[in-house]
Amino acid sequence: MSAIRLLVLGAVRRHGRTHGYQVRNDLEDWGAHEWSNAKPGSIYHALKTMAKQGLLIAHDVAPSEAGGPPRTEYELTAEGEAEYFRLLREALSSHDQKVDVLTAGVGFLVDLPRAEAVALLERRVEALRAWREEIRRHWTPSEGEDWGHIGEIMGMWVHTAESGEAWSLGLIGRLRAGAYVMAGEEPGGDRESGASGG
Repeated sequence: MSAIRLLVLGAVRRHGRTHGYQVRNDLEDWGAHEWSNAKPGSIYHALKTMAKQGLLIAHDVAPSEAGGPPRTEYELTAEGEAEYFRLLREALSSHDQKVDVLTAGVGFLVDLPRAEAVALLERRVEALRAWREEIRRHWTPSEGEDWGHIGEIMGMWVHTAESGEAWSLGLIGRLRAGAYVMAGEEPGGDRESGASGG
């Protein structure tokens, strides 16, 4: 899965209807060009590609008063909305996502209802635990066997699984305690009912 699709769909969705330059500004403000493949060329390419795929509607608007070419504005189609949420759910629940995909998912976490976000992260925790046990079963040297420096790989994988689990559990705890305004909640409103849903 590529982070750029999730990032671009999410940025367009936040505005309702917007142009590529605004999407690029948003992603640069979030530092996405530092931790993902969201470079200017890939952003504009993703917008055009997803418009061709029916995930976005492209609207040509009037040329600028300075005489520039017409600016294209984009908005999500129903298919684009469904794809956005599919990618978001996958980013948060899969244990083997690249860090840019997980980062993008966390960036749009509040677009989900609280109980669903908690459930997706719990699924991620279970997958990380299963992966850790798989590593220990199949990548642990037998007694008396020395893998040398290659054994460090197993240690790195186990550490990655354990740290990913600890981070996910921390976020789950914060969400259950009412952190952030999630989809369907009012800012400053009572979030206790949502927090108990996970």
